[in-house]
Amino acid sequence: MQRDLDNQTTMTKKYRIAIVGATGAVGKEMLRILESRHFPIEEIRCFASPKSLGQSLLFKGEKIPLRVLDDSAFKNIDIALFSAGKKISLEFAPKAVQEGAIVVDNSSGFRMDRDVPLVIPEVNPEALLKHKGIIASPNCTATIMLMALNPLHRLFHIKRIVLSTYQAASGAGSVAMHELQEETRAFFTKEPFRRTVMPHPYAFNLFLHNAPMTDNNYNDEEMKVIEEARKILEEPSLPMAVTCVRVPILRAHSESINVEFEKPVSADEARLILANSPGVTLLEDWAGNRFPMPSDASFQDNIFVGRIRNDLSQKNTIDLWVVGDQLLKGAALNAVQIAEKLISFDVAPH
Repeated sequence: MQRDLDNQTTMTKKYRIAIVGATGAVGKEMLRILESRHFPIEEIRCFASPKSLGQSLLFKGEKIPLRVLDDSAFKNIDIALFSAGKKISLEFAPKAVQEGAIVVDNSSGFRMDRDVPLVIPEVNPEALLKHKGIIASPNCTATIMLMALNPLHRLFHIKRIVLSTYQAASGAGSVAMHELQEETRAFFTKEPFRRTVMPHPYAFNLFLHNAPMTDNNYNDEEMKVIEEARKILEEPSLPMAVTCVRVPILRAHSESINVEFEKPVSADEARLILANSPGVTLLEDWAGNRFPMPSDASFQDNIFVGRIRNDLSQKNTIDLWVVGDQLLKGAALNAVQIAEKLISFDVAPH
């Protein structure tokens, strides 16, 4: 597991941390990552829905009782990591800020707010310095894409992006992952199955992303990727075409990216740059026709890039295949890295 060792060695203070949505797929990963990366914690509070009252989660061998959010939940909290959905974030994140905490929000609630930095630490860490109490972690698909594209953008400047995604069940949470497993079992046993999460047959099938449609005939997921990428790169008019698809994979999103640059760039140049970029693993076996797969990226911190090649149809254009764990760099890991960066910049309360 790749770690930010420089940050870890400078973390001498200890912080009081809250995790909101601690029993969800992302919340559980946040708890695990905080422990595995030795985040300097004085106290940790875990919040979940009322149905979880009386239960607990393990952290460093100790049982952490689950709490329910209320107006006093964030008293004396330094950093609050939110992953409980937009509605909860919009209601309780401002309350956490009022109590003096910095919020790192994994929902879509604040991402496009002009006063809220939208941050991938490897891409735009300087945006953290502008925070006013709330920091947004981007959509998982946008994060995975920009981890691969930003190192190239810095040198060659992106002119246009065409993106097609192949998104795992993890993007819809642990309930969707469980439903995919159960529907697959029912498929083999020929038993009737009643799905409650996905709108269409999921086992041995794929469908256009089930996010709500917008007025321009792009769905909400596709528009999130476009709008968030533009904000993070500070390119408000960057041309982008995005198509998002659900595929029957438990975790790790895959992306086919066609990217045109303003400056000449070769596949070999791009390959060398990405092979030396933080948070990126290059995986290419051209002779064996072996490139990144969800099974490679699942449970891995890095995103995986391969099949880098020049577009034969137009100049200054590269094709990339990118895979990343949606629950880790796409969500929980990115949020924890934001908290680590806040500490290294010495802009976190203590």
